[in-house]
Amino acid sequence: MNISTRFAVAIHILALIDTNREGRNTSDWIAGSVGTNPVVIRRISSMLGKAGLIEVKPGIAGAKLARPAEQITLLEIYQAVDAVGEGSLFAVHEHPSPECPVGQNIAGAIIPVFLMAQQAMEDVLQQVTLAQISSQLPV
Repeated sequence: MNISTRFAVAIHILALIDTNREGRNTSDWIAGSVGTNPVVIRRISSMLGKAGLIEVKPGIAGAKLARPAEQITLLEIYQAVDAVGEGSLFAVHEHPSPECPVGQNIAGAIIPVFLMAQQAMEDVLQQVTLAQISSQLPV
């Protein structure tokens, strides 16, 4: 199972807003860049707003970053859009055979490794900022 595409779309939204600071960042305009429906953009933007990453004012078209891109990490974005639940990046199959010694014990053997792998990924995301991503985009 993949991490939800909401994560990549959220980074795309925020990078657009960051690189278009003087423009109007409407859901229609953003949707055109992302290649999706404006409703999807509004839903993800709502999540980003609740997490304090963007500001959208009623009656005023467009969104802006709530704080500088240098202060927004990919981990914050990942958590804002609920890309995966805590400790659930990797899933263990649900019905191994209780008759089999491997089936009885496989979850206990691999879950700690899965948790360490998810933590390692989240540690990397914590070290990368939106500004670093935006700086790699031609504007």
